[in-house]
Amino acid sequence: MPRPFTETERQQFLADKHIAVLSVAATDGRPPASVPIWYDYSPGGNIVLDTGTGTRKVRLIDQAGAVTLVVQREELPYQYVVVEGTVIDATTPAPLEPRETIAIRYLGEEAGRAFAASMDSASSVLYTIRPDRWFSADFSGDL
Repeated sequence: MPRPFTETERQQFLADKHIAVLSVAATDGRPPASVPIWYDYSPGGNIVLDTGTGTRKVRLIDQAGAVTLVVQREELPYQYVVVEGTVIDATTPAPLEPRETIAIRYLGEEAGRAFAASMDSASSVLYTIRPDRWFSADFSGDL
């Protein structure tokens, strides 16, 4: 049986580098939008993500004002954290510094800075999401 993470474990797991799956409710008769996404998080803080404007995902996030983020470990021991959160800020154009922080998290210092610099900030939005509810599972004890 999986056990839930402690608060400290949950926050550290989310702070570790993982690709998240972002889901947002749809109002257009289609299923919810679910997409992989890079993000930034520091324990006790908000979730920050940067994405291109003009997409269905952005329209739905703006309409719903809330998202679900699933972060998982895909190798043994399986673990995951699910966060339901409220969008508390959306900044367009997305400032360079947080875009760099997110890119460096996934690509390293040099490649992250180059990636962020290559993106047109006018065509991206930076979302800040306040975690409202958490669900987690750690299957380490099942091995």
